[in-house]
Amino acid sequence: MDNVLNLEKIKLTTARKAILELLSNSKKPLSYEDVKEFLLMDKATFYRNIAIFEEEDIIDSFESNDKKRYFELKRDKHSHFICSDCYTIECIEENPKFSLKNYKIDNIILKGVCKDCNKDE
Repeated sequence: MDNVLNLEKIKLTTARKAILELLSNSKKPLSYEDVKEFLLMDKATFYRNIAIFEEEDIIDSFESNDKKRYFELKRDKHSHFICSDCYTIECIEENPKFSLKNYKIDNIILKGVCKDCNKDE
């Protein structure tokens, strides 16, 4: 993690280290609501640091059906599945075969009903 910050010339503060550790240890994207109980910082500090990480291209983010913004460290490109019933977000390691002529696609967000919600039907 320190190498990412050193390469990007960002000072490693306690707040930044805490955010990066949470994102690094997570297997799925996290919202502020997911991490606020683990951080000793206010919401403004969290989002100020997130903005720096986005500006330096260290993290990816997207908005979900629940109108929350989710964040994850930039790693291998992958897609996400968002359940429209329970709002669960899953990382999809297999990339769906999808292309548009003259476009470069970096990420695909699929929305639908997850396997847990679907089995209840």
